[in-house]
Amino acid sequence: MRLRWILLLLGLCTTASSLAATLTLAQALAAADAHHPDVALVEADVASAQADVMAAGARRDLTVTVEGALRQGRASAGNGEWRADNSGRIVARKNIYDFSRTQSAVDAAQSELDARELSLISSRDQQRLNIMTRYFDVLNADHQYAADNELMAVAYVSFDNANDRYKLGQLSRTDVAVLSARYQDLREKRNASLARQRATRNALANAMNQSGVLASELAEPKLLDNDVIVPEYEQLLPVLLARNATWQAQKLALTAAQQRLAGLRHDTAPSLDAEVEVGDYSRNASTRNNLSAGLVLSWPIYQGQRVDARIAKEQAQFQKLQAANAGLEMRLSQNLLDTLLAIDQLRNSARPAAKQQIDYRDIALDRSRAEYELELKTNLGDSMAQTMLAQQRAYSVEYQLALAMANLSALLGTPVHELANSVNK
Repeated sequence: MRLRWILLLLGLCTTASSLAATLTLAQALAAADAHHPDVALVEADVASAQADVMAAGARRDLTVTVEGALRQGRASAGNGEWRADNSGRIVARKNIYDFSRTQSAVDAAQSELDARELSLISSRDQQRLNIMTRYFDVLNADHQYAADNELMAVAYVSFDNANDRYKLGQLSRTDVAVLSARYQDLREKRNASLARQRATRNALANAMNQSGVLASELAEPKLLDNDVIVPEYEQLLPVLLARNATWQAQKLALTAAQQRLAGLRHDTAPSLDAEVEVGDYSRNASTRNNLSAGLVLSWPIYQGQRVDARIAKEQAQFQKLQAANAGLEMRLSQNLLDTLLAIDQLRNSARPAAKQQIDYRDIALDRSRAEYELELKTNLGDSMAQTMLAQQRAYSVEYQLALAMANLSALLGTPVHELANSVNK
């Protein structure tokens, strides 16, 4: 009876902060599309790339310039008087042909935009993984707290009973000190678990971009993908290289660098513009027209080392991207292999071991319950706590497996339940 009261009081003292009702994993993951600062940074890069595409395409747009001049002039022959020589002009000019410079710039900007958009997809995938990780951290913290709370309560009952027996002269002071020290150690661990409950909830709120809104309860998710059949590494590697958003973004960045190089190599090529000019002048002259139209050919014959320097810099950037590309391929393939090995280990080793531990603890709990009813032993509370720890271990394995499957889905750019179809295509 005393144990029940202690557990009840400890449960009432739990102070997990709460501003929301029970939260599900699906609701938490839906927050991945919210305007989280990490995702917002990538969204800003996408907006910048969109502006670059617009700017590149505008290089051949029609330009209209209005010019006005107020000046005084004196003819070389005449009476030497100063006369007004004011003018107003409207000049419209449009590029007709620039030897692919504009097209190369547009292609490079579009490739860069496509790369940034794929990076945004990758960023949101990472945000979902982060939210899922934080969600499972909270559940693990809750399970750990429940077990630590149970262990502390059992230790307190043992210590309290020993105190009573010490007063009756049935136990020595040393015996009581041992039980007191054990209770204090478990109390410290239980309080650390309580603090972890708050910390993990705060981390989850931040991952969901809902800072300060801490969920009081989290629903246990149905992890249906944990038993999906996963193809072999050799079968999945081509899927990775065909669909991984980060890999595709890196390849597009490499393409953009090539297209910028092509544009730079045409910087010394001529440019042909069509021009129309309408003007009005306060002083007429034989060389002035109120309306004129024509073609203007501009040919940069010599620009010093400016173009060569820009080409050299872009070539260095291209080589840097090539090196990054090779390194990324190695990292992604290694990540794929590590993820598959982790899934195999969790399914074939960690899960059976956790299940066996639960079966063992259930048997031990039944035995302790029977002995408690016969008043042979008083270790029922400890057996209950050990059973809770075994269950927590099983939960933790399933959470790790769910994260590994989610990471596999993000790596391959496809839901895990569609992996078999992806391999067979």
